[in-house]
Amino acid sequence: MMERKSYLLVDADVLPEVFLRVLRAKELLASGEAKNISRATRMADVSRSAFYKYKDCVFRSEAGKQMATLNATLLDETGTLQALLAAVSAAGAGVVTINQSMPENGTARVAVTVRTDGMQMPLDELCDTLKKQKTVVDIKQSK
Repeated sequence: MMERKSYLLVDADVLPEVFLRVLRAKELLASGEAKNISRATRMADVSRSAFYKYKDCVFRSEAGKQMATLNATLLDETGTLQALLAAVSAAGAGVVTINQSMPENGTARVAVTVRTDGMQMPLDELCDTLKKQKTVVDIKQSK
């Protein structure tokens, strides 16, 4: 029988510094700022042994990062998706994922998942703004 893992959400301020340094090293690697583990651990001031010990056990929480998905039907015209994404960005939403279907009968469906915690307007107001774009046939939000 496989042992079930248990996770805790803990305030980073109460954790030993080593965990935060491991997270920093992981972020340096992911961003490309550090090209290898040796460089990342030096930059984060953490030992390689501590990094290897904790790298698969310490993760940054996504709590508080609210997301929503915008499901749109767009006209199959050049620049349509770019215009939609520009308006999303202008509203302060961060794009997390984009999934688009093949165009069919002159339209294409696109699902854009956005991070909403930095938005300067409510999500429904963003949808109303997007509906006014001439190439947006329909748009709905889901959380």
